[in-house]
Amino acid sequence: MPSEFNFFQQWYPLSPVEDIDPQRPTPVTLLGIRLVIWKPKSSETYRVFLDQCPHRLAPLSEGRVEEKTGNLMCSYHGWEFDSQGVCTHIPQAENPEIVTKNQNNYCVISLPVRQANDLLWVWPDGNSAAQAANTPLPLSPQIDANKGFVWSSYVRDLEYDWQTLVENVADPSHVPFTHHGVQGKRENAVPISMEVVQSTSKLIETVINRGMKTTITFVPPCRLEYAITLGDSGEKKLGLVTYCIPVSPGKSRIVAQFTRNFAKTLHQIIPQWWTHVNTRNLVLDGDMIILHQQEKFLQDKQASASWKSIYKLATGADRLVIEFRNWFDQYCGGQLPWEEVGIRIAPTPINDQRAVLLDRYSQHTRHCRSCRNALKVIQRLQVGLLVYSITTIAGVALLPDALTIKLGLPLVITAALTMGAYSWLKFQLVPQFYFVDYIHPQKQ
Repeated sequence: MPSEFNFFQQWYPLSPVEDIDPQRPTPVTLLGIRLVIWKPKSSETYRVFLDQCPHRLAPLSEGRVEEKTGNLMCSYHGWEFDSQGVCTHIPQAENPEIVTKNQNNYCVISLPVRQANDLLWVWPDGNSAAQAANTPLPLSPQIDANKGFVWSSYVRDLEYDWQTLVENVADPSHVPFTHHGVQGKRENAVPISMEVVQSTSKLIETVINRGMKTTITFVPPCRLEYAITLGDSGEKKLGLVTYCIPVSPGKSRIVAQFTRNFAKTLHQIIPQWWTHVNTRNLVLDGDMIILHQQEKFLQDKQASASWKSIYKLATGADRLVIEFRNWFDQYCGGQLPWEEVGIRIAPTPINDQRAVLLDRYSQHTRHCRSCRNALKVIQRLQVGLLVYSITTIAGVALLPDALTIKLGLPLVITAALTMGAYSWLKFQLVPQFYFVDYIHPQKQ
């Protein structure tokens, strides 16, 4: 049964713009399609190409932005492409006509892109650029400075599929248990009654009226957001805007924006990297092992049964999960279009390597400019502290006896304090950028 929903003719945010390195090409995968993000020197905006040089299909993400021309150069044979994907130079060409007469044939597939709400958006179907131009971006009304909102962005690659990600974000009832001590407490869990306001092919909206009024909106295929009203006056608003990106079978990416219209000074004071290592990563860590295994169990059982009989969805808290699953069945045939990009799904075993599943560096740090830069500064600081401690202790050992107590003792104390700071950075802070095991039974 063909899908009514075309995943390729949609806008997707690939990354916060601030996290993209303008000096080098960046690889990214969307819907099983390998893409490359790059910025021409003559342009204020990024470009997204299919990550294949037309010459012999070498990855352009391994290329470079050529300094003289500002074009994207393939590192295999030096072919160059301008901002529109047109081939402008072939070093091996015996005469210029080889290039000029074959520009249309030798071009790279360039995809429609936009930059909005601090995100880089791409339309993955290069054959429907006119439709892309007439299709609005699925922007959130909460990302609006004119309404008094401030926000920060976060991106992470995940070890489970797109539908598992959507299903999880659509389920607020798991928060006090899965994220106990991070975003709630088990003992504070209460029944959640959801009211489905509307459910169509283009929008699912639910409301939670108990406690803080919360509206949850799903705009297929990727925008899933929470709009939360605090207090009786209704003036303070808090939001979570997530974009759930299908990467490949068993892989997804979350691009999240955390928004509010209060405590704006605090937003400016706390650096993003500090929030990422202490809160954002912890939340995704708490989900990772559970969802990776849950997804595998569901896939095994769906070979002979429907999710409707496999899941036991008995409470009002499951309403949005049910609506999403029904939408996925009705409009997408219960599957993503992997076959359209030549991907055959084969059963894969559960990955029990926790260091791989919870690899913060590969999944987040290397993508995040704030965390990358903070890690570099911390590593340099470590070197400085270590050098100071060693040279200070060595210097004290060379002091004459008359100065050992008067001058040597304070120096030794400062060296010891410096080593303490070095140890804290090395064993406590730096690992937060790489890997921290998340063991649920130990969360007291």
